[in-house]
Amino acid sequence: MTKKKKIEKIDKRIEKEEKKESRKIEKKEETSEAKKKKKKRKISIFTWICGFFDILVLLFFLVVYGPNQQFKNWFITTALATGHHKYFANVLYSEKDIERALKNNMVIEASDSTDVSEITFENQEKDTYESIYEEQILKRDEGNDLYKVIEIEEKDYKGFLVVIYDAKRISLVSARYGGQKLVDIAKYNNAKVAINASGFSYGTGREIPTGTVIQNGKVASVGGRNTHGGGLIGFTKEGVLMLTSDSATEAIKEGMWNAMTFGPFLIVNGKSAEVKGNGGWGVANRTAIAQRKDGIVLFLIIDGRGANGSDGISIKDMITLLEKYKAYNAANLDGGGSSTLVIENKLINNPRGYGYVGERKIPNGWIVK
Repeated sequence: MTKKKKIEKIDKRIEKEEKKESRKIEKKEETSEAKKKKKKRKISIFTWICGFFDILVLLFFLVVYGPNQQFKNWFITTALATGHHKYFANVLYSEKDIERALKNNMVIEASDSTDVSEITFENQEKDTYESIYEEQILKRDEGNDLYKVIEIEEKDYKGFLVVIYDAKRISLVSARYGGQKLVDIAKYNNAKVAINASGFSYGTGREIPTGTVIQNGKVASVGGRNTHGGGLIGFTKEGVLMLTSDSATEAIKEGMWNAMTFGPFLIVNGKSAEVKGNGGWGVANRTAIAQRKDGIVLFLIIDGRGANGSDGISIKDMITLLEKYKAYNAANLDGGGSSTLVIENKLINNPRGYGYVGERKIPNGWIVK
């Protein structure tokens, strides 16, 4: 091999090595650039996530502690209306905030007791009706002169209104074993219709009715203190709904035959309670009992807490609804997870509490048989 060829061979090898080294450097630079871009992308995603949570926290504080009182009133009154989650209100708000919310959201009940002489028991069907509500009440279902079920569906709540044509068929019955589901209470008592009645506190494995219970003209039990307003809610032997804040002894003397304690009273002698704000009870599942001047009794059950697409109903809206159906006397019964309707031994509504779905044990119920 000549010297010239040797030099050419060496030059080619050097050039090859230089190209190889150049490719390595380029690859390294590309890898480094890719890493930088990837790191930048990770930082960008992390920044977005942090920013999103910052916005959520900011919105939370604006809603909870901002100048708008609507959420504060709703949250405090709804929490305090529950049986077991009252402490939620204290978690977010001070005693001063709670006191202010309750002051601005309350029910001012009529101070009178019911005038039983105003109930006439004249409720025949008519050829023409003054409103759709009147027609729904008075126009009976064919073959059923005892009761009728009206489905209630408004923008924010759904439920049922049961029309009872013979008030003398209504009675208050107690659960066995210290507490039962309403469907079992109804079956045992051969009830056609049943709704929940008393509020209750938990004792030693028993559901103890709040306040006084009267059955068959005698005091059946005296439980914990009633903190819901109202008073005794019950019927005379003649089927007249009585609402009174008198003692059980006085109520029995006045003709009270079956009764339980709860409240607030919503309508007394045709006069509706004054409601400030949402009434101090928030929005929830609710049960109410009412009677028209013509003697027809109304059982109102509204679902809540998202059951069947229903948020629940406020005390104010419940009064408005009962006014449409011409309730002359009306009272709020225990609500929340206790609100239950059973017809012909079947659960009709969708009971729902905090953390559970379906019926819970209750101490008693109003039945029609």
